[in-house]
Amino acid sequence: MPTLGVAVSAVAPLRSRDPVTAGPYRLVGRLGHGGQGVVYLGEDPSGAPVAVKVLHVDWADIPHAREQFAREIAAARQVAAFCTARILAAEVDGDPPYVVSEYIEGPTLYLRVRDRGPVEGTGLDRLAVGTATALTAIHEAGVVHRDFKPGNVILGPDGPRVIDFGIAHALDATVTVTSRVMGTPPYMAPEQFTGGGLGARADVFSWAATIVFAACGRPPFGDDTGPAVMNRILHADPELGGLSGRLAALVGQCLDKEPQARPTAQDVLLRLLVQADPVAVSAPLETVLQHGSEAAAPVSGGPVSGPAPTAGTRETVTVAPPWRVPEAQPAPAAAPAGHATARRFGRQVVHPGGLATAAVLGLAGGAVVEVTRHATVPALVTAGVTFAVAYAVRLAVALAVTG
Repeated sequence: MPTLGVAVSAVAPLRSRDPVTAGPYRLVGRLGHGGQGVVYLGEDPSGAPVAVKVLHVDWADIPHAREQFAREIAAARQVAAFCTARILAAEVDGDPPYVVSEYIEGPTLYLRVRDRGPVEGTGLDRLAVGTATALTAIHEAGVVHRDFKPGNVILGPDGPRVIDFGIAHALDATVTVTSRVMGTPPYMAPEQFTGGGLGARADVFSWAATIVFAACGRPPFGDDTGPAVMNRILHADPELGGLSGRLAALVGQCLDKEPQARPTAQDVLLRLLVQADPVAVSAPLETVLQHGSEAAAPVSGGPVSGPAPTAGTRETVTVAPPWRVPEAQPAPAAAPAGHATARRFGRQVVHPGGLATAAVLGLAGGAVVEVTRHATVPALVTAGVTFAVAYAVRLAVALAVTG
């Protein structure tokens, strides 16, 4: 399904039957549509851009579904904002209901691969880390995505962002009424076809299929007819194409047909991070998520890197809309060098560590004289001189090092 964040050039005009508002949000264009609903570019009351997903659901036909939807969306709003597009608001009682999310500028992973070919090298590494970070944060909040796929990964200016989490789960009650399958077959886990219990490890399967698509340009079980794809997911081995090394081994394990044989999203993230930052493995989860978010950020500040477009392809270009163009700010005046030296000298003069070190050395010097000569006055003089000399030496060294 199209996404909650796409390139600005992909915004289409509203159609004649489209609403112009959703609660307090003004709708200004179409971002996409699918089985769940239509996604609009909107503006909040302050004029800031948001993504508004107006859902195709009628609560009157689905007893108790409203309450389930409200619970699931409330849980999704608790997801930490690490490599995800935050859910800002939801109107369960709207006619129709809608969900408001953070608007992310940039192409989807699907469009990026379609237009420019597979993602390679460090760009693929950052993509894997960023999406695993997002999935870990989603699962930590007790939410299962259930529709993880290239179309739900936005390549924003600060790295990949995962969107639409929790919405498929929130709408599960509609499946029994409409007989629709929630998900996209090439990226669905085997248990989604067999009616097995769906948990977080189904998302891990979908994550691995998405990484294969990013690296090879096609999902690991093909993308032709639904029945053929389903049969291969249930019975055939995945085709990993150009993936190799540790990433290929990790992705292969995530594509295991038995859910319990797959690692958790957090295990995936730790295995991806351990090469770049071994310390992250033993850190608290929030620190691990922060490491993952930082590791996923593009070095140049642009979208995920990859080969240049070939002739005849269209490169998706992200254009900042008027509301995102910051006003030029004058650079702060640099402080005179003399002022900086004075501030540095002042900090070192009152440095607690320096005072403590000099005081200990002074007391030690005085104690030596007192013990050897049993003379209190010379001992006090020696202590004072030792303190002054030690403090002066320490101050000179500190100023030289910090200069």
